[in-house]
Amino acid sequence: MPEKPAAPAHPAAPDAPTAVPDAPTAAPDAPTAVPEKSAARSDWEQRIGKPSDTRLTGTAAVAAPAGLRAEDGTGLVRLDWRPVAGALGYLVHRADSPEGPFTPLDHLGGDVLAVPHPPYADTLVEPGRAYHYKVASWTDDGAGPLGAETATGTPEAPGEAPAAVEVAVDAAAPTSPLPRVWNRIIGAEHLSLLLWDKPGPGGSDTAAEYHEALGKVRDELGVRAVRAHGTFLPETVSVRPDGSFDFSGLDEVYDRFLATGLKPVVELSFMPEELAKDPGYTVFDYKALVSTPTSWERWGELCHALVVHLQERYGRDEVAGWEFEVWNEANLEVFWNGTQDDYHLLYAYAVRAVKAADPRIRVGGPSSAAAGWVGALLEYCRAEDLPVDFVSTHTYGNAPLDFRPLTRAYAEATGRPEPEILWTEWGVTPTHFHPVSDSVFSAPFVLRGMKSALASTDALAYWVATDQFEELGWPPKLFHGGFGLLTVGNLRKPRYWALWLLNQLAGDRAPVAVSGDGADATVEALATRAEDGSAVDVLVWNGTLDQSKVAGAAALGRSATVRVTGLEPGARYAVSAYRVDEAHGNIQAVWEEIGGGDWPDAPQWAKLREADRLPAEPLAPVLADAAGTVRVEVELPMPGIRLLGLRRA
Repeated sequence: MPEKPAAPAHPAAPDAPTAVPDAPTAAPDAPTAVPEKSAARSDWEQRIGKPSDTRLTGTAAVAAPAGLRAEDGTGLVRLDWRPVAGALGYLVHRADSPEGPFTPLDHLGGDVLAVPHPPYADTLVEPGRAYHYKVASWTDDGAGPLGAETATGTPEAPGEAPAAVEVAVDAAAPTSPLPRVWNRIIGAEHLSLLLWDKPGPGGSDTAAEYHEALGKVRDELGVRAVRAHGTFLPETVSVRPDGSFDFSGLDEVYDRFLATGLKPVVELSFMPEELAKDPGYTVFDYKALVSTPTSWERWGELCHALVVHLQERYGRDEVAGWEFEVWNEANLEVFWNGTQDDYHLLYAYAVRAVKAADPRIRVGGPSSAAAGWVGALLEYCRAEDLPVDFVSTHTYGNAPLDFRPLTRAYAEATGRPEPEILWTEWGVTPTHFHPVSDSVFSAPFVLRGMKSALASTDALAYWVATDQFEELGWPPKLFHGGFGLLTVGNLRKPRYWALWLLNQLAGDRAPVAVSGDGADATVEALATRAEDGSAVDVLVWNGTLDQSKVAGAAALGRSATVRVTGLEPGARYAVSAYRVDEAHGNIQAVWEEIGGGDWPDAPQWAKLREADRLPAEPLAPVLADAAGTVRVEVELPMPGIRLLGLRRA
């Protein structure tokens, strides 16, 4: 679940009370607007940044980055440095003078500030003002010492025309596979909403819309699996008088879910009341129990019984293809009243129980907030000779860190296969009801994160599919800053279109290089080519991590020349284009144009559904010159995305 931990440089918060104040004991018959915060939401906001326990020391220290350099750009300073072996990422620091003090540069994403790799664009700037930078390497233990070098940059004011960039694609060069990290897994609210039988937000049918949303992400984004909280909620599992477990409620939920053709990532959470040491320790409006168990053995029995039951109902081979993830964000007090050692016991009993039912089943964790506890879990599994098939963690407001140094070190030390890296929650913000989630700004952010993850992760799961979501209160209006890629009513937000465009890329990955003002820092690109060379797709976007620019920034707009070489000389190519910006693929803007408000009436719904599409824009055909080169000019506002498709006639 999204979290809002303290920034890396902040000290840990003091210990907080061990129980969550009670939320209302009975939900109303229909979700309503929430002008006042629920008890669960108020408690969440007070405690979400507090760790459940201090973490163990992570990896050994690595060197500070060298080769730091700054490049002045229009509305930005572009920083670059040489990558450091063993670093998971880098924390950029800034000062007003070369002598400092240097403090971490906060791009307002609300979570981990370290970035996985250079280059980095500082857009929190004023033109003509000098800024001074240092960079520290980031490991599982946090930031190391600052590098010795200081780089100075002075952003430039915009001119009469947008600054220029070039996107160069080599269509004759060898291609490589394009890992589809964006559609292996997606997040969703607890699956029991598929059986919700009360009126939903805005009078919607929650169960039907949730089911439809899963079908959309399956068919249009290529999603293959869904991760949701709450496998062990009161409506899904209970304990019989003889101590055995009743999964009949879960059967109804999984029958409905599996009918979609998707697979679950089974999150082993939360704690059944009969097993909880503190049955009053809850989170969310639906009061999920997040207590340690009274008996670790009983927790193991629950996990084993679950797997055996699922095997009997759906088949051993089917269940062997699912991932099982142990808990959710136990490194946050709001999700766990135990220590890190307690979580390790939770993992140990769970993984042994699941593997006893079938050693083929893939199990992992720590499913942590803010990229925490990964190294500690690997150290524990190494010491206790426990399997860990994947490491999972979460981050928001930034591209994911690179955990390959940890997983490779674990594999080398143990002789076991290298664990996969699954980011089982990721998004533009960890904050509920944040307007950035409905904005165009979030669309290029999604593409930045996905491109960054191609080399370093096995899955980057966006949190979540739909605004049918009740954690801290149901949606009070259509556009309320919900986490969903889809609104209530399943209208596609700009983030959805970003993933849809990514999924349109045909063929294998072709080499692409960006040059000019903000290259690979604000303006980035991906390209693909059909095996026979008849088709080339170029996806280019312009965005920033800096969430002070959610409404856009004219100074960061760019004019892009897309140059494709290696084509058939003299051949004619049809050109199609898609775009996402303030005027395209922006369903919130349509809502505001027709009057806005809380919820649409029937005529407004009809207009919104008519506008809920992203049509291709045919451009003039182009002829490859004698060298096999074509050029296409496009304007690229910030935020903005363009997908160009070239098809040989």
